Amino acid sequence: MGTDVDRVCARTRSWVSEAVRKVNADANRSADTHLLVYPLPPEWGIDLYLKDESTHPTGSLKHRLARSLFLYALCNGWIREGTTVIEASSGSTAVSEAYFARMLGLPFIAVMSKRTSPEKIELIEFYGGTCHLVDDPATVYDVSRRLAAETGGHYMDQFTYAERATDWRGNNNIAESIFEQMAQERHPVPAWIVVSAGTGGTSATIGRYVHYQCHDTCLMVVDPENSAFFDGWTRNDPATTVSAASRIEGIGRPRVEPSFIPEVVERMVKVPDAASIAAMRHLYRLTGHKAGGSTGTNLWGALQLVAEMRAAGRTGSIVTLLCDGGARYAHSYYSDDWLAEQGLDIEPFTAAIEHLHDTGEWREPAS
Repeated sequence: MGTDVDRVCARTRSWVSEAVRKVNADANRSADTHLLVYPLPPEWGIDLYLKDESTHPTGSLKHRLARSLFLYALCNGWIREGTTVIEASSGSTAVSEAYFARMLGLPFIAVMSKRTSPEKIELIEFYGGTCHLVDDPATVYDVSRRLAAETGGHYMDQFTYAERATDWRGNNNIAESIFEQMAQERHPVPAWIVVSAGTGGTSATIGRYVHYQCHDTCLMVVDPENSAFFDGWTRNDPATTVSAASRIEGIGRPRVEPSFIPEVVERMVKVPDAASIAAMRHLYRLTGHKAGGSTGTNLWGALQLVAEMRAAGRTGSIVTLLCDGGARYAHSYYSDDWLAEQGLDIEPFTAAIEHLHDTGEWREPAS
């Protein structure tokens, strides 16, 4: 006859097993995201693709991360029945984690800057989460730890565990998916993959996978204004911090996050916020795909590479990410009033993109 300890153990194991099954079932129901062709003149011999992560159930690249983080925490015994889950986020990860928390019947608290878009806050609340808003984005880590201690909950800590929770060797991660989808293209092995930093998990996964598979692909990481990654990478100083808040949600961070692996990155580029928004809006006008600001950051870096390859007479392919949909930013990046309030002039950057499309040459935006 089993003891009380045995019964509690069996109940806990049963709940965790069912939770893992539910999270894995979500992945099994989800088809892979599309690899979109960005229109460039075919005679250039350069092909540019955007992997459209906005088609995940919660509308962003962070759906992959949230799924991995929940599985990691469940299998480590950190999340059990009734555990309150807390996350520090700039919005999209919290949206996705709120979705999985609701799936498992768990309370969820997102700790975010007050500058987070209202659309993201509404989505978190739609999935049953609670938003704890702070004035200083740099405090989200400490506040999350405090709330976890007060509630007896679990601080998910995407910024530490992103690179650990994802299986970088494959297992249908984003890197494996990119290379499988590229297999029938005229340049199947990309010359470059361009991503932004955010947690650092995506660049770590792609960079490691490229090395593991011995692909001849270079990794560029783009970083917006008021984000610490670029300066930390160029100075080789992981303790680098910045005080100003980033306007590009999801990727600009006040510190170099623990999940960022600088050694797998061949090149980093600092992208002005006005350039990110100009590229994002240009994508919408050109293709009809309405994306967020981080996609614009990615696209700006990718278009610079297109121009460099063309100037050097090189052919090949470049892949970047469409990170999330533009509906989340109707009151910011797609608002001319917001641009004026921020003092952002996107016209010189729009002109540079249009000049590239018209001539195949890169012209630095007028300062």
